[in-house]
Amino acid sequence: MFQGVLRMLLSAALAAAIPAASVAGGYPDRPIRWLVPFSAGGGSDLATRIVARHVGQTLGQPVVVENRPGAATIVAAQEAARAQPDGYTVLTAGMSTLALNPWLYSDLPYDPQADFTPVSTLVALPIVLVTAPDSGLRTLDDVKTYLKRTEPGSYASLGVGSPHHLAMELFMETIGGRATAVPYKGTPPALQDVAAGVVPLMMADLAAARPLIQAGRLHGIAVPSAARSGQLANVPTFAEAGGPAFEAAAWQGVVAPAGTPAPVVETLSRAIRQALASPDVVKQLTLQGMEPAGSTPQAFEAYARQEHARWGAVIRSKGLSGQ
Repeated sequence: MFQGVLRMLLSAALAAAIPAASVAGGYPDRPIRWLVPFSAGGGSDLATRIVARHVGQTLGQPVVVENRPGAATIVAAQEAARAQPDGYTVLTAGMSTLALNPWLYSDLPYDPQADFTPVSTLVALPIVLVTAPDSGLRTLDDVKTYLKRTEPGSYASLGVGSPHHLAMELFMETIGGRATAVPYKGTPPALQDVAAGVVPLMMADLAAARPLIQAGRLHGIAVPSAARSGQLANVPTFAEAGGPAFEAAAWQGVVAPAGTPAPVVETLSRAIRQALASPDVVKQLTLQGMEPAGSTPQAFEAYARQEHARWGAVIRSKGLSGQ
């Protein structure tokens, strides 16, 4: 479902025959700061940096990417919410920031709908279930046996309520398995520990896991999607591997502080959509295992509200809390 919505958004953006981004009242006349709520090297960070370079060229000003990992994206979100609404601070914001955290944290220090202005969707980040090569978990049946044993196992997680955590919890629910989530602040350190055998498995960003799978440092078990990824053609879907057929993917967009002038938001949105329609950017993102998709601010706002309602139902049904 998620990939279909993003394809629809991308088609709409391309059909709009995006012109070169127009400049709103001399904006920008100095560098733009782009906050990323994850550590360097993960899928969201890679996508942001690829697009930011193109946006900087379009707008004629440097776009400086700053990593602010921690607290389930809350650290970066709070910093962005408090920034001046002048278009010189934007934030990569996705499922956790906009759709999941409001259900997980009763004292969330920002309001995703009141504190931010949507700019554009960015990318879908497909997920893959990976295991340590020396773990003995070579097939999905091996993983199911491990998760259903008497003694609970463990898996690497990016925190309670992260897309990866929810994907694993939904998978375990369907098979009657259980395991303890071992939290990490970012995808790279989590994948390094899985590769080293510290933790046996993880639902991870395909973009970050793919090089380690290709190098033989991780084993790709299955992807939670309707079709195989073109970047990991040898890795089956969960249904093909004999597991439950379900879809789960992280997604990211871009927001600015609430109150950012509409012409500035539109300038940013057009520059991002232009980047995501660029053959070079599309190629780079696709090679990293990501699906580019830009949208208007209005379309992104509607999609984020839809995802907020969808995942809220899941979180409530499982009684999850980030506290």
